[in-house]
Amino acid sequence: MAKTFYHFNTKTLSFEKVKLSVKDIVKRVLWIFASALTFAAIFIWIAFYLIDSPKEKMLQQENEKLKAQIKSLDKRLDVMSDALADIENRDDNIYRVIFETNPLPAEQRYPQLYAQKNAHLDNGDAFELMKGVSDKADRLIVQLSAQSRSFDTIAYVAQRKSDMLMSIPAIRPMKNIHSVTSGFGRRYHPILKTMRMHTGVDIAAPKGTPIYATADGRVSSQTGGSGYGITVVINHGYSYQSLYAHLSKKTVKPGEKVKRGQLIGYVGNTGLSFGPHLHYEVIKGGVKVNPVHYFFDDITPQEYDAILESSKIVNQALS
Repeated sequence: MAKTFYHFNTKTLSFEKVKLSVKDIVKRVLWIFASALTFAAIFIWIAFYLIDSPKEKMLQQENEKLKAQIKSLDKRLDVMSDALADIENRDDNIYRVIFETNPLPAEQRYPQLYAQKNAHLDNGDAFELMKGVSDKADRLIVQLSAQSRSFDTIAYVAQRKSDMLMSIPAIRPMKNIHSVTSGFGRRYHPILKTMRMHTGVDIAAPKGTPIYATADGRVSSQTGGSGYGITVVINHGYSYQSLYAHLSKKTVKPGEKVKRGQLIGYVGNTGLSFGPHLHYEVIKGGVKVNPVHYFFDDITPQEYDAILESSKIVNQALS
Protein backbone atom coordinates (compact mmCIF):
# COMPACT_ATOMS: atom_id res chain seq x y z
CA MET A 1 0.00 0.00 0.00
CA ALA A 2 1.44 3.37 -1.02
CA LYS A 3 2.12 5.90 1.67
CA THR A 4 0.44 9.27 1.56
CA PHE A 5 2.44 12.30 2.78
CA TYR A 6 0.89 15.47 4.29
CA HIS A 7 2.26 18.86 5.31
CA PHE A 8 0.84 21.57 7.62
CA ASN A 9 -0.31 24.75 5.90
CA THR A 10 0.27 27.68 8.25
CA LYS A 11 -2.12 29.93 6.38
CA THR A 12 -5.12 27.65 6.46
CA LEU A 13 -4.03 25.98 9.64
CA SER A 14 -4.75 22.57 8.22
CA PHE A 15 -2.99 19.48 6.89
CA GLU A 16 -2.85 19.17 3.17
CA LYS A 17 -1.96 16.20 1.02
CA VAL A 18 1.54 16.43 -0.56
CA LYS A 19 1.79 15.75 -4.20
CA LEU A 20 5.30 14.46 -5.19
CA SER A 21 6.67 15.21 -8.62
CA VAL A 22 8.88 12.82 -10.56
CA LYS A 23 11.85 15.08 -9.78
CA ASP A 24 11.22 14.83 -6.05
CA ILE A 25 10.94 11.08 -6.26
CA VAL A 26 14.27 10.85 -8.12
CA LYS A 27 15.98 13.09 -5.53
CA ARG A 28 14.74 10.93 -2.72
CA VAL A 29 15.91 7.75 -4.41
CA LEU A 30 19.32 9.26 -5.07
CA TRP A 31 19.61 10.45 -1.48
CA ILE A 32 18.77 6.98 -0.19
CA PHE A 33 21.30 5.42 -2.58
CA ALA A 34 24.03 7.90 -1.57
CA SER A 35 23.36 7.24 2.12
CA ALA A 36 23.59 3.51 1.54
CA LEU A 37 26.83 3.90 -0.43
CA THR A 38 28.37 6.10 2.26
CA PHE A 39 27.40 3.63 4.96
CA ALA A 40 28.90 0.77 2.92
CA ALA A 41 32.16 2.70 2.42
CA ILE A 42 32.45 3.42 6.15
CA PHE A 43 31.76 -0.21 6.94
CA ILE A 44 34.42 -1.42 4.47
CA TRP A 45 37.00 1.08 5.82
CA ILE A 46 36.36 -0.08 9.38
CA ALA A 47 36.56 -3.71 8.32
CA PHE A 48 39.81 -3.38 6.36
CA TYR A 49 41.73 -0.68 8.25
CA LEU A 50 40.62 -0.80 11.83
CA ILE A 51 39.88 -4.47 12.31
CA ASP A 52 42.73 -6.88 11.45
CA SER A 53 41.91 -10.24 10.00
CA PRO A 54 43.52 -13.38 11.48
CA LYS A 55 45.78 -13.60 8.43
CA GLU A 56 46.89 -9.99 8.83
CA LYS A 57 47.56 -10.53 12.51
CA MET A 58 49.74 -13.53 11.66
CA LEU A 59 51.66 -11.53 9.05
CA GLN A 60 52.20 -8.70 11.52
CA GLN A 61 53.59 -11.13 14.08
CA GLU A 62 55.97 -12.60 11.50
CA ASN A 63 57.02 -9.11 10.46
CA GLU A 64 57.80 -8.18 14.08
CA LYS A 65 59.85 -11.37 14.50
CA LEU A 66 61.76 -10.59 11.31
CA LYS A 67 62.52 -7.04 12.45
CA ALA A 68 63.73 -8.38 15.81
CA GLN A 69 66.05 -10.83 14.04
CA ILE A 70 67.39 -8.08 11.77
CA LYS A 71 68.09 -5.83 14.77
CA SER A 72 69.85 -8.73 16.50
CA LEU A 73 71.98 -9.26 13.40
CA ASP A 74 72.74 -5.53 13.33
CA LYS A 75 74.01 -5.67 16.92
CA ARG A 76 76.25 -8.64 16.03
CA LEU A 77 77.65 -6.66 13.11
CA ASP A 78 78.37 -3.79 15.52
CA VAL A 79 80.30 -6.18 17.78
CA MET A 80 82.30 -7.44 14.79
CA SER A 81 82.94 -3.87 13.69
CA ASP A 82 84.23 -2.96 17.17
CA ALA A 83 86.50 -6.03 17.18
CA LEU A 84 87.85 -5.09 13.75
CA ALA A 85 88.46 -1.53 14.92
CA ASP A 86 90.53 -2.94 17.82
CA ILE A 87 92.55 -5.07 15.38
CA GLU A 88 93.12 -2.04 13.16
CA ASN A 89 94.27 -0.03 16.18
CA ARG A 90 96.76 -2.74 17.21
CA ASP A 91 97.90 -3.05 13.60
CA ASP A 92 98.67 0.68 13.42
CA ASN A 93 100.04 1.25 16.92
CA ILE A 94 101.75 -2.05 17.79
CA TYR A 95 102.57 -4.28 14.82
CA ARG A 96 103.56 -1.47 12.46
CA VAL A 97 105.53 0.28 15.21
CA ILE A 98 107.50 -2.90 15.92
CA PHE A 99 108.41 -3.29 12.26
CA GLU A 100 109.01 0.45 11.76
CA THR A 101 106.16 0.82 9.26
CA ASN A 102 103.93 3.88 9.14
CA PRO A 103 100.32 3.49 10.33
CA LEU A 104 97.65 3.46 7.63
CA PRO A 105 95.24 6.43 7.72
CA ALA A 106 91.57 5.56 7.27
CA GLU A 107 91.45 7.19 3.84
CA GLN A 108 94.18 4.80 2.68
CA ARG A 109 92.71 1.70 4.27
CA TYR A 110 89.33 2.07 2.57
CA PRO A 111 88.94 5.39 0.71
CA GLN A 112 85.50 4.49 -0.63
CA LEU A 113 84.18 4.23 2.95
CA TYR A 114 86.12 7.09 4.52
CA ALA A 115 83.19 9.52 4.47
CA GLN A 116 80.63 6.92 5.57
CA LYS A 117 79.71 5.84 9.07
CA ASN A 118 77.70 2.94 10.39
CA ALA A 119 74.07 3.98 10.63
CA HIS A 120 72.01 3.27 13.72
CA LEU A 121 68.90 1.30 12.85
CA ASP A 122 65.72 2.96 14.06
CA ASN A 123 62.24 1.54 13.88
CA GLY A 124 61.08 0.97 10.32
CA ASP A 125 59.75 -1.75 8.13
CA ALA A 126 61.69 -4.95 7.58
CA PHE A 127 62.84 -3.84 4.12
CA GLU A 128 64.45 -0.63 5.45
CA LEU A 129 66.08 -2.48 8.34
CA MET A 130 67.42 -5.16 6.01
CA LYS A 131 68.88 -2.54 3.68
CA GLY A 132 70.68 -0.87 6.61
CA VAL A 133 72.14 -4.19 7.77
CA SER A 134 73.18 -5.07 4.22
CA ASP A 135 75.01 -1.74 3.83
CA LYS A 136 76.78 -2.27 7.15
CA ALA A 137 77.81 -5.79 6.15
CA ASP A 138 79.20 -4.47 2.86
CA ARG A 139 81.30 -1.90 4.72
CA LEU A 140 82.55 -4.56 7.11
CA ILE A 141 83.60 -6.78 4.19
CA VAL A 142 85.60 -3.90 2.67
CA GLN A 143 87.26 -3.19 6.03
CA LEU A 144 88.16 -6.85 6.51
CA SER A 145 89.64 -6.99 3.03
CA ALA A 146 91.72 -3.88 3.71
CA GLN A 147 92.92 -5.28 7.03
CA SER A 148 93.86 -8.56 5.37
CA ARG A 149 96.01 -6.64 2.87
CA SER A 150 97.59 -4.72 5.74
CA PHE A 151 98.51 -7.98 7.48
CA ASP A 152 100.01 -9.24 4.21
CA THR A 153 102.20 -6.13 4.20
CA ILE A 154 103.20 -6.65 7.84
CA ALA A 155 104.05 -10.31 7.14
CA TYR A 156 106.22 -9.26 4.20
CA VAL A 157 107.96 -6.58 6.26
CA ALA A 158 108.45 -9.05 9.13
CA GLN A 159 110.01 -11.58 6.77
CA ARG A 160 112.26 -8.89 5.33
CA LYS A 161 113.20 -7.81 8.85
CA SER A 162 113.97 -11.40 9.79
CA ASP A 163 116.10 -11.84 6.68
CA MET A 164 117.86 -8.55 7.34
CA LEU A 165 118.56 -9.39 11.00
CA MET A 166 120.05 -12.74 9.96
CA SER A 167 122.15 -10.92 7.36
CA ILE A 168 123.86 -8.58 9.84
CA PRO A 169 127.24 -9.91 11.06
CA ALA A 170 126.15 -10.13 14.69
CA ILE A 171 128.18 -12.94 16.31
CA ARG A 172 131.86 -13.56 16.99
CA PRO A 173 133.67 -15.44 14.21
CA MET A 174 135.23 -17.81 16.76
CA LYS A 175 133.83 -19.23 19.97
CA ASN A 176 134.88 -17.99 23.40
CA ILE A 177 136.58 -14.77 22.24
CA HIS A 178 137.13 -12.54 25.27
CA SER A 179 139.65 -10.12 23.77
CA VAL A 180 141.25 -9.12 20.48
CA THR A 181 144.97 -9.02 19.87
CA SER A 182 144.81 -5.91 17.74
CA GLY A 183 141.83 -3.65 17.17
CA PHE A 184 140.37 -1.45 14.45
CA GLY A 185 142.23 1.80 13.67
CA ARG A 186 145.82 2.94 13.21
CA ARG A 187 148.23 0.22 14.35
CA TYR A 188 151.88 -0.75 13.81
CA HIS A 189 152.32 -3.10 10.86
CA PRO A 190 154.23 -6.22 12.04
CA ILE A 191 156.48 -6.39 8.98
CA LEU A 192 156.65 -2.82 7.66
CA LYS A 193 156.97 -1.39 11.22
CA THR A 194 154.96 1.73 10.35
CA MET A 195 151.65 3.07 11.60
CA ARG A 196 148.96 2.09 9.16
CA MET A 197 145.20 1.86 9.13
CA HIS A 198 144.18 -1.55 10.43
CA THR A 199 140.79 -2.23 8.79
CA GLY A 200 139.66 -5.10 10.99
CA VAL A 201 140.48 -6.93 14.21
CA ASP A 202 143.17 -9.59 14.73
CA ILE A 203 142.24 -12.51 16.99
CA ALA A 204 145.14 -14.77 17.94
CA ALA A 205 144.27 -18.48 18.12
CA PRO A 206 146.01 -21.84 17.59
CA LYS A 207 146.25 -23.00 14.00
CA GLY A 208 143.21 -25.06 13.04
CA THR A 209 140.75 -23.25 15.32
CA PRO A 210 137.31 -23.32 13.64
CA ILE A 211 135.99 -20.09 12.10
CA TYR A 212 132.26 -19.48 11.63
CA ALA A 213 130.16 -17.23 9.37
CA THR A 214 128.84 -14.32 11.38
CA ALA A 215 125.66 -13.93 9.29
CA ASP A 216 123.66 -15.54 6.48
CA GLY A 217 124.96 -14.87 3.00
CA ARG A 218 126.67 -16.17 -0.10
CA VAL A 219 130.41 -16.78 -0.46
CA SER A 220 132.05 -14.29 -2.82
CA SER A 221 134.86 -14.92 -5.28
CA GLN A 222 136.74 -11.88 -3.89
CA THR A 223 140.11 -12.43 -2.23
CA GLY A 224 140.29 -9.33 -0.09
CA GLY A 225 143.59 -8.10 -1.52
CA SER A 226 147.27 -9.02 -1.46
CA GLY A 227 148.79 -10.18 1.78
CA TYR A 228 145.51 -11.63 3.11
CA GLY A 229 146.47 -15.24 2.32
CA ILE A 230 143.62 -17.74 2.18
CA THR A 231 140.50 -15.61 2.50
CA VAL A 232 136.75 -16.05 2.66
CA VAL A 233 134.53 -13.08 1.76
CA ILE A 234 130.77 -13.39 2.33
CA ASN A 235 128.15 -11.13 0.77
CA HIS A 236 125.28 -10.86 3.24
CA GLY A 237 123.03 -8.50 1.30
CA TYR A 238 121.58 -5.31 2.74
CA SER A 239 124.99 -3.72 1.92
CA TYR A 240 126.88 -5.99 4.39
CA GLN A 241 130.03 -8.06 3.77
CA SER A 242 132.38 -9.89 6.12
CA LEU A 243 136.00 -10.96 5.47
CA TYR A 244 138.06 -13.72 7.12
CA ALA A 245 141.78 -13.68 6.24
CA HIS A 246 145.02 -15.70 6.83
CA LEU A 247 143.13 -19.02 7.04
CA SER A 248 144.94 -22.35 6.89
CA LYS A 249 142.01 -23.87 5.05
CA LYS A 250 138.50 -22.85 3.94
CA THR A 251 135.51 -25.22 3.83
CA VAL A 252 133.25 -23.24 1.51
CA LYS A 253 133.36 -22.35 -2.18
CA PRO A 254 132.44 -19.19 -4.12
CA GLY A 255 128.69 -19.04 -4.79
CA GLU A 256 127.81 -21.27 -1.85
CA LYS A 257 125.08 -20.16 0.52
CA VAL A 258 126.02 -20.11 4.20
CA LYS A 259 124.07 -19.66 7.41
CA ARG A 260 125.06 -17.77 10.52
CA GLY A 261 127.22 -20.01 12.70
CA GLN A 262 128.24 -22.32 9.81
CA LEU A 263 131.86 -23.51 9.68
CA ILE A 264 133.73 -21.75 6.85
CA GLY A 265 137.40 -22.42 7.60
CA TYR A 266 140.24 -22.72 10.10
CA VAL A 267 142.75 -20.32 11.64
CA GLY A 268 146.09 -20.20 9.82
CA ASN A 269 149.17 -18.09 9.15
CA THR A 270 148.99 -17.54 5.39
CA GLY A 271 149.79 -14.25 3.59
CA LEU A 272 151.57 -11.38 5.36
CA SER A 273 150.99 -12.69 8.87
CA PHE A 274 153.03 -12.55 12.06
CA GLY A 275 151.56 -15.70 13.63
CA PRO A 276 148.42 -17.86 13.60
CA HIS A 277 145.41 -15.60 13.88
CA LEU A 278 142.18 -14.51 12.20
CA HIS A 279 141.96 -11.11 10.58
CA TYR A 280 138.23 -10.27 10.60
CA GLU A 281 136.55 -7.36 8.83
CA VAL A 282 132.99 -6.04 8.50
CA ILE A 283 132.15 -3.91 5.47
CA LYS A 284 128.99 -1.80 5.46
CA GLY A 285 128.04 -0.04 2.23
CA GLY A 286 131.57 -0.50 0.88
CA VAL A 287 133.17 1.07 3.98
CA LYS A 288 135.16 -0.99 6.47
CA VAL A 289 133.83 -0.49 10.00
CA ASN A 290 134.88 -1.60 13.47
CA PRO A 291 133.79 -5.28 13.77
CA VAL A 292 133.69 -5.08 17.57
CA HIS A 293 130.55 -2.96 17.35
CA TYR A 294 128.83 -5.93 15.66
CA PHE A 295 129.53 -8.40 18.47
CA PHE A 296 126.11 -8.31 20.16
CA ASP A 297 124.09 -11.45 19.46
CA ASP A 298 126.11 -14.07 21.36
CA ILE A 299 127.89 -12.02 23.99
CA THR A 300 127.27 -10.64 27.46
CA PRO A 301 127.70 -6.95 28.26
CA GLN A 302 130.77 -7.78 30.37
CA GLU A 303 132.38 -9.75 27.55
CA TYR A 304 131.64 -6.96 25.09
CA ASP A 305 133.21 -4.36 27.38
CA ALA A 306 136.36 -6.50 27.73
CA ILE A 307 136.68 -6.97 23.95
CA LEU A 308 136.04 -3.28 23.33
CA GLU A 309 138.72 -2.21 25.81
CA SER A 310 141.28 -4.61 24.34
CA SER A 311 140.53 -3.33 20.82
CA LYS A 312 141.34 0.26 21.85
CA ILE A 313 144.97 -0.51 22.70
CA VAL A 314 147.34 0.92 20.09
CA ASN A 315 149.79 -1.92 19.52
CA GLN A 316 151.30 -4.00 16.76
CA ALA A 317 148.90 -5.77 14.48
CA LEU A 318 149.45 -9.38 13.45
CA SER A 319 148.87 -8.62 9.77
